[in-house]
Amino acid sequence: MDIGLTTLSENDIAGHIGIMQAMLERASIVVTEDRSRSATELAGTRRRFVSTVSTAPQRQARDIRFLHRLQAIHPDDTLLTPEEHALAYKLRRGMAVGHAVADVFARQTELEKLQQQNRAGALGGETAQRFHTLQNTAAFVAAFTAARFVLDALPANGESQSDQPDPILQFDTVRDALKGFVATLDEALEGADSDAVMTSRARAATQHFLQALSARARRFDEIGTFEAMHIRLDADDFTLDGLETGPSKATKPLTMSFKKPHEVVGNHIAKHQAVKLSKMLMAYDFDRQMNPFVELGGFIFTFIGDGFPGTGKTTLIQMIAGLMHEYSLIGGYRFHYQNFGVDQISSYQGKSGQNCRAFIDAVLEPRSIGFGTIDDIDQVAAKRSDANNTSAGQQEITAVLMDAFSGANTVVRGNCSFGMFSNYPEMVDDALRQRAGARWLVDGPQSREDYVDIFTLLLGGNHNLQLGDHELYANQNIQRAATEAYGDLLVPQEDGLKQVFDHVMAVNGSPQTLADIGRYLHAIKQAQPRFTGRAIKNVTDAIKMRAFDVELPDEWFETPGQFMHRSYDDKLAMIKELQSPITMEMVLQEINRYAASEFRYSDKSDEAATEKILREQRVRERAAREMEQLKRDGQWNA
Repeated sequence: MDIGLTTLSENDIAGHIGIMQAMLERASIVVTEDRSRSATELAGTRRRFVSTVSTAPQRQARDIRFLHRLQAIHPDDTLLTPEEHALAYKLRRGMAVGHAVADVFARQTELEKLQQQNRAGALGGETAQRFHTLQNTAAFVAAFTAARFVLDALPANGESQSDQPDPILQFDTVRDALKGFVATLDEALEGADSDAVMTSRARAATQHFLQALSARARRFDEIGTFEAMHIRLDADDFTLDGLETGPSKATKPLTMSFKKPHEVVGNHIAKHQAVKLSKMLMAYDFDRQMNPFVELGGFIFTFIGDGFPGTGKTTLIQMIAGLMHEYSLIGGYRFHYQNFGVDQISSYQGKSGQNCRAFIDAVLEPRSIGFGTIDDIDQVAAKRSDANNTSAGQQEITAVLMDAFSGANTVVRGNCSFGMFSNYPEMVDDALRQRAGARWLVDGPQSREDYVDIFTLLLGGNHNLQLGDHELYANQNIQRAATEAYGDLLVPQEDGLKQVFDHVMAVNGSPQTLADIGRYLHAIKQAQPRFTGRAIKNVTDAIKMRAFDVELPDEWFETPGQFMHRSYDDKLAMIKELQSPITMEMVLQEINRYAASEFRYSDKSDEAATEKILREQRVRERAAREMEQLKRDGQWNA
């Protein structure tokens, strides 16, 4: 279960600062000493000789004075250097944050209630056992969070430190766990003679400590609650996602050649919907982790774009990613784009599914705006009915995508969208294709004006040729071009759908009521079995989106305060003001647009099957002719 985002405030942390400060000044901890280890380091290393004679370990109290350890790095100076002070400050704050997160864990489990009962009187039996189990897990949470915070705060520079002391892990109480972290760093800094060595040793010891914690995480029965936690501390730009150990601020820079909308020639409806999708995502509220468009209906969580090779699918991806990236920069949001391709298919069993799941989770990340694409989906995912021609890895990917896009655990927050693209959509599994909420026909330039625009665009400016009687890029005006393209959808263009449409219109006349629409949908179902209940849902989502056919004003996205940083309720009200009533014209256009895609896919599939049979028959006939010729020549030895 995903608990959602919890934002820590300074008040949550301030109450623990004093105790953490005292812990840095002096702390006592009982550790288990290995008496077979020598107290003297081997020359030139930080290793110690270990006797081959087995001796029993001994528990001893150790006095930890971390600030004195820092001061000993420069014994001639009574003050700490800026680097030493920074390490002490980061460690103190990290431990306070760890304690605060342990408090959150206590509130989200029954630990807080059991703590109150324990203070009132002794617990017994199963209740006491439950209390100790949760207490141990809270101690783990505090130590893990503190180590993650310190690792995130320390610079990754200096010499590599391979010889690290054994981490001191204690989980009796939260404070014992934090004392163990301080003691681990204290031992790591022993003998450090410069700030650079101090920093590199502290970072290496923290990494080692974090790895040791991760290895022991499954020993705690209640660790699932912590895994589902998402913690955010804005003051330090620190994000904690359960047991993830990577630095929260380390994100790969997006490198892509972005395209402007006028550089995508043709593809008017697809381009229109893509621009609307980019703006829709910016309505996402990071505090509530909700998007008003999900509540109102019509949000595009998944879509599929299909068309012949060279019609502009890659360019459309570059345009969408570019718009989302630009708007995210204005809003100060983190933007994550990722493509899942054939290079992620593995020959190892289960690895392809894991790769796909990691891709899905990265795009779904609720603290960022996400856009995930699966280019050439027909090559990446398998058609389950064609198991003989697909790999096990492709079958795994199909299963993961189906579960992620419309499974029992799918949660659409409205912060991301997934796009599948293919030249051969008929080769995509029917159930997976049905999970694409929107269908975009990527048909490239169509009109004479489109071809003038694309030729001029691609030719560049290194010439003195006259443009002639033409208004450059006027035909690429999204709103005007989309209106004209939608107008063409009142009457279907696909032959199969047009026959159904003409028959229904001849028998019942133009639809005037919902009952008339129902009869038309039923007629489509009879002609095209793939037109299922999920297809109806996708059509109604598209109709709801058309109710916002007035594009969100560009002025809303010039500065973050005008729309993006408004409250959820303000955004909802602003969007509702643009909503227009659903008309019968919209309904017909969206039904025809979606149904046409199913007929188109079916026609392509039939054409491919027919061509295969014809090709095989031609081969047989040619083989028969050559066999007869060999027999006549006396060369047939069968």
